[in-house]
Amino acid sequence: MTQEDRTGKAQSSSRASGHVQSLSRALSLLNALSEHSQGLSLSAVAHEVGLPTSTAHRLLTTLQNERYVRFDADHSAWLVGVQAFRAGSAFLRSRDLVTTSRPYMRRLMEQCGETVNLAVLDRGEVIYLAQTETHKMMRAIAKPGGRAEIFSSGVGKALLAFMPEGETDQLLQRISFYQETENTLANVRDLQRDLEAIKLRGYAVDDEENAIGLRCVAGVIFDENANPMAGLSVSGPAARVTEARIPVLGAAVSQIASEITAAIGGQTLARESA
Repeated sequence: MTQEDRTGKAQSSSRASGHVQSLSRALSLLNALSEHSQGLSLSAVAHEVGLPTSTAHRLLTTLQNERYVRFDADHSAWLVGVQAFRAGSAFLRSRDLVTTSRPYMRRLMEQCGETVNLAVLDRGEVIYLAQTETHKMMRAIAKPGGRAEIFSSGVGKALLAFMPEGETDQLLQRISFYQETENTLANVRDLQRDLEAIKLRGYAVDDEENAIGLRCVAGVIFDENANPMAGLSVSGPAARVTEARIPVLGAAVSQIASEITAAIGGQTLARESA
């Protein structure tokens, strides 16, 4: 290789490195703006990512040309642009909750030795989307498409507990309580008390409330706005899912639900400490 070739290669490598650095800095600016719905001034966003204002302005202008950011002249603020929304929407369209969750559900089933269910709310009822059955002879069955009451199922109560307060109140007003079993919560007051306990510990328990002899421990999968998207549960015979075992299962289901939340680009809701 001649000296000229080596010089040309070094210059090309330097330009490539510069381009990568510029891209990294631009993405840092975009990430910073995504955390501030009201936008940030030039100096504020530059300070947040540790860049000189001149560099930040040059990169923001480039992003503005591609519509990834926009400038609000009335408030002298930079905000996320429409193209960033379109790119994010493409990810949301490609996101398949069931497909993404299946390997995590299998891992949870193998870890706990009990059946794992994935469910969502539909018109005030729980509807099961998928199930990973335990290999044990005695097991809980909730086939995809099956439904359960929101007030007597673990996933239903978990989703209720972590909804925005206004949505929870609306659903509570529409519930027609009846006794599935002698352990079923009988009224709104009892359910609200249980929801407060769920928020504190981070998981819900169906203590033979939906079916005698069956217990369920459930956590929540959150969407990108930290709203409940789906419920994840571990279900099994009360003889195996003992009261002493519930905290262990609660920690396991909460951890896997958090991992699925991260995998789909969701954001876990911060909980109050007990």
